[in-house]
Amino acid sequence: MFRILFYEPRIAGNTGAAIRLAAVTGAELHLVEPLGFDLEESKLKRAGLDYHDLAVVSVHPDLDTALGAIGPAQVYAFTAGGEELYTDVAYEPGDVLMFGPEPTGLPADVLDDPRVTARVRLPMLPGRRSMNLANTASVAVFEAWRQQDFALPG
Repeated sequence: MFRILFYEPRIAGNTGAAIRLAAVTGAELHLVEPLGFDLEESKLKRAGLDYHDLAVVSVHPDLDTALGAIGPAQVYAFTAGGEELYTDVAYEPGDVLMFGPEPTGLPADVLDDPRVTARVRLPMLPGRRSMNLANTASVAVFEAWRQQDFALPG
């Protein structure tokens, strides 16, 4: 299945929603520290409901460790300034869908990392800064899964 990577997420509720997303789609969720919250935070648990035990979630101290643990994969960096539309990517199981922290998005050094396959964007009306992190991840994961005819993991 696909891998969702949240780089330095700041809002517990968005990560909780991503835990639920991972549980219902079979995607893995990888979190790169530092996190802007404690994993025991009530907002995280409330947003993830009772799906925490059904999701594969890994926490990594930095991006190098995260990508090393994931192994060779296509890495799609989602950013409002992406050159490629998310629907134009031909996703394959094992691909990494990477998203940046809520207030700023992915920093330039991450976007310029040679392991990034493409910078990808969701279309938005002009003059809008960004979409909610959990919503963007959901749209991307379901597009990637749709392209696989919603095949079950494993």
